[in-house]
Amino acid sequence: MLDAAGAGELFLLARLLFGGVLAFTGLNHFTDTDSMAGYAEFKGLPAPRASVLLSGGLLVFGGLSVVAGIYPTIGAGALAVFLLASGVTMHDFWAVEEDVQTELTQFLKNVYGTGAAVAFLVAASVPWPYALNVGL
Repeated sequence: MLDAAGAGELFLLARLLFGGVLAFTGLNHFTDTDSMAGYAEFKGLPAPRASVLLSGGLLVFGGLSVVAGIYPTIGAGALAVFLLASGVTMHDFWAVEEDVQTELTQFLKNVYGTGAAVAFLVAASVPWPYALNVGL
């Protein structure tokens, strides 16, 4: 699957872009916990502060997992579940009266992110080039 010329390098780039951005996003959950917890509370999440911190940890772990190729099945699977669940719970554009376009955009980002996470989940069944390949 990844034997074609340049495929390994492109796959590494995809891992860096996808996993790196999600890991960075997870770090924001720790640096901006109060405002994110306020938004989570507004959206009706139980234990909003804990939810923000746990989701931040999941994003950091999942993102770095995909980047490094360490337990990518767990990391990519966790990211897929998180992205889909947070898209539905946090970006429910169909239920808001204001900022509908913003919520729709965020929802769609979560949907295509879920698709990418599922693709990495499927690819976790083979060794990855330029990866540690732990837990494959």
